[in-house]
Amino acid sequence: MGNLKIKGKDILKLGYPNNQSVNIALEVMKRNFATKNIHHVKALLKEILTHPENFEKDLTFGQIAEALLSSKKTEKRMLNTNRTSFQIFGNNISDEAKNQLYTALKLPISTQGALMPDAHSGYGLPIGGVLAVENAVIPYGVGMDIGCRMSLSILDTPVSYLDGAKDKYEKALAEHTKFGMYETHKSHVEHEIFDRDTFDMIPILRRLKGKAIKQMGSSGGGNHFVEFGEVEITEEDAQIGLPKGKYLGILSHSGSRGLGAEIAQYYSRVAVDQCPLPKEAQNFAWLDLNTHLGLEYWTAMNLAGDYASACHDDIHRRLVKAVGGRVKARIENHHNFAWKEIHNGKEVIVHRKGATPANENELGMIPGSMTAKGFIVRGKGNPDSLNSASHGAGRAHSRGECRNLFTQNDIKKELKLKNVILMGGNTEEAPMAYKDINEVMSAQSELVDILGTFQPRIVRMDK
Repeated sequence: MGNLKIKGKDILKLGYPNNQSVNIALEVMKRNFATKNIHHVKALLKEILTHPENFEKDLTFGQIAEALLSSKKTEKRMLNTNRTSFQIFGNNISDEAKNQLYTALKLPISTQGALMPDAHSGYGLPIGGVLAVENAVIPYGVGMDIGCRMSLSILDTPVSYLDGAKDKYEKALAEHTKFGMYETHKSHVEHEIFDRDTFDMIPILRRLKGKAIKQMGSSGGGNHFVEFGEVEITEEDAQIGLPKGKYLGILSHSGSRGLGAEIAQYYSRVAVDQCPLPKEAQNFAWLDLNTHLGLEYWTAMNLAGDYASACHDDIHRRLVKAVGGRVKARIENHHNFAWKEIHNGKEVIVHRKGATPANENELGMIPGSMTAKGFIVRGKGNPDSLNSASHGAGRAHSRGECRNLFTQNDIKKELKLKNVILMGGNTEEAPMAYKDINEVMSAQSELVDILGTFQPRIVRMDK
């Protein structure tokens, strides 16, 4: 942890109570001030002890201040007997996914929930689950890939180029997109996100900054992709600002990479320690937003969301530079995130784990599969879904089932049938692994209006 020679007894001598505050002070100081003079560190600790209220919101010392101001023991939280209000959209949803939502609805902090028509089981909150809670955030309710998002660029290039200059588009994806844990770009762009002092305020972010710089503009494994395809605008919308017709588009799906994954793992563990729950609900452990750790996670989550957005900007910038053309419109949206929103006249924290925000007039992109059309949508702001919609077609078969059910040959036949070129990919992401996107869309006609479609033509995924 560094060279700081400070012990618990030194902190007790400063007047600290003999409780958790001593261990927390030791950890914080060794983590943040390993190279500092011990007298300087003791002076800081004395100042925090004298006026802990001045340090409550401080991202470095808040945890010490909180421990000094609070002597509350960690008590096991119980679930309510009854579920809070909820709505399920669509019929083709497993009992396991429903039961995960039902458990979440019994949390004492829960105010409302919903399941989207693409829902399937996950860890804690199901994928396609939406949950509103009071003044708290559930790391597993956000998910492991914080700020995972869709981003669509619509170009002024004739869509016929996808056939006429197919090799150029394949080459651009091969050379300018990176996937999985080990592929990174040789050159890195300067991006304002790395100048933010948030990276220096929280120890885990400071440690992860190098990895975030390295992975900028890359995509994850699994169902993440970058693809060229055919956009068709079927309804004119002032926000998109394009006439009806066909356009060439770039669509990408990925999140906050190693940065988000490590934030999620760390704060999920911390939440479980802070918030003991019955066994069936332990993945719903939450962090109170009035506490230092809650504020810390909220800050880190928002940074990871902005980083995910920056990665997509970089992916699209590289590809447009490689293939030419100008971006005429951009449509993008997060899923796997938590937002402060007003519902029923009250501020709540809305978790959308694999669900698209669909506030009134908000644009979004809901993909199908590597061969199925995706949909450009405009939210209707339906309060029953907490202003949400599905984030895709949703899995009909788990990854394990896919490995047994489908072969590479099955995928090749489907690709040929739909005139799609696939670079990378595997049987876990076979087109047949997913529900019928048209059924999913008809199950959420109360949630979104359809403005257009995106048909994948050249798809790149992790190998």
